[in-house]
Amino acid sequence: MARVQRFEDLESWKKARVLTNKVYEASNAGAFARDFGLRDQVRKACISVMSCIAEGFERESGDRDFRHFLSMAKGSVGEVRSQLVTAHDNKHLTDEQFAELSALALDVSKLLSGFIAYLDRCMKA
Repeated sequence: MARVQRFEDLESWKKARVLTNKVYEASNAGAFARDFGLRDQVRKACISVMSCIAEGFERESGDRDFRHFLSMAKGSVGEVRSQLVTAHDNKHLTDEQFAELSALALDVSKLLSGFIAYLDRCMKA
């Protein structure tokens, strides 16, 4: 298996980037754009997912440290999912937007879980 050379090639980072861009798009419209606290918080959480993956990768300090950053990214994805519920409950997102964004966030979470499990297996070997 070829070694990944750049964090930009990681599926979890690429999917987190898509999520971030779609959250920015959705939060630029209507009441969501005017709910500054929620808008800024969900955007920061999305950015945190991407940033933690990138930082953990770039540190090159070993699987245990990278796993820690992936775990933090997973926590941020949970934060995004919770904030999307709040946005939907407050009518900032349509049912369709909520379903799409929630599914994307869940995909990122699953990718991170798989990556973490892989690193756990590598560290035991």
